[in-house]
Amino acid sequence: MIKVGIVGGTGYTGVELLRLLAPHPKVELTVITSRSEAGRPVADLYPNLRGHLEIAFTEPDTAALKQCDLVFSATPNGVAMTTARELVDAGVRIIDLAADFRLADPAVWEKWYGMPHACEELLTEAVYGLPEMNRAEIKSAQVLANPGCYPTAVQLGLLPLLEKGLVALDSLIADCKSGVSGAGRGANVGTLQAESAESFKAYGVPGHRHWPEIRQGVVRMSGQDAVGLTFVPHLVPMIRGIHATLYMRPTGEVGDVQALYEAKYKDEPFVDVLPAGSHPETRTVRGSNSCRIAIHQPEDSDQIVVLSVIDNLVKGASGQAVQNMNIMFGFEEKMGLDQIALMP
Repeated sequence: MIKVGIVGGTGYTGVELLRLLAPHPKVELTVITSRSEAGRPVADLYPNLRGHLEIAFTEPDTAALKQCDLVFSATPNGVAMTTARELVDAGVRIIDLAADFRLADPAVWEKWYGMPHACEELLTEAVYGLPEMNRAEIKSAQVLANPGCYPTAVQLGLLPLLEKGLVALDSLIADCKSGVSGAGRGANVGTLQAESAESFKAYGVPGHRHWPEIRQGVVRMSGQDAVGLTFVPHLVPMIRGIHATLYMRPTGEVGDVQALYEAKYKDEPFVDVLPAGSHPETRTVRGSNSCRIAIHQPEDSDQIVVLSVIDNLVKGASGQAVQNMNIMFGFEEKMGLDQIALMP
């Protein structure tokens, strides 16, 4: 049994963590912080947790967090890096669901997030938490950067071909769609139902913060720094889900791509390679920690098209964080994550 704290328990990723961790047999939730809701029982804010979690929100208190074995930070970008050093020095392990430790280069961080990095010395030891790529490093991580939602769907779709060097790196295209929960719980006109329902739009086309994270992953997978990546996110009128359509141009004979993906992911508990010709739907992973992938080679095209779907709040955020926790503490990797997707 480990003692776990959550910093920032009121947002969508925070409540997903609570939903997944409350019944986890190896976790004791001891601290859940919120400046705005301090003193309020968690189940009052999120009634779905009534009867499962008898704890109240508290003000952030570093002394209390230091008593934890693990702290999840479900806060906005730029928060975790201000307290990470003190917690690490106290022997606490950290999983950050924001972007503070995802980018290895502090100059790149500052460019995309508009602030200097407050804890550069931890960037060199932080582990990027994509289990399908970094499982061995995750086991010993003291500071773990939980991947972004779009980068998770995209990188899992790209990985088998990129690591084998079978596709051109100068023309990668990631055409992605996300539900409105990816924008967070804060009030925003653009994600109001009257604004987003019955509509569909691209955003962040000139540059999105997940682009450098995906590019960094491509470099790590391929071992090559010369990368040409086009990433275009879209907002679609649904609550949960990400659909990534990925276009890659082979550099030569690639063989049986379906077999390549099946072999790569055959032992991965949360990646499901669908039968050839399939078209995965976001609703088939809603509420689960699964990534479903399908591979296509359209007729009269020089492109390989990979379709990748996840729930942005689970495999794209809190579920992957729990998966990483299980790996870090030697628990069975699927523990607490065996939920079947919700349909309809």
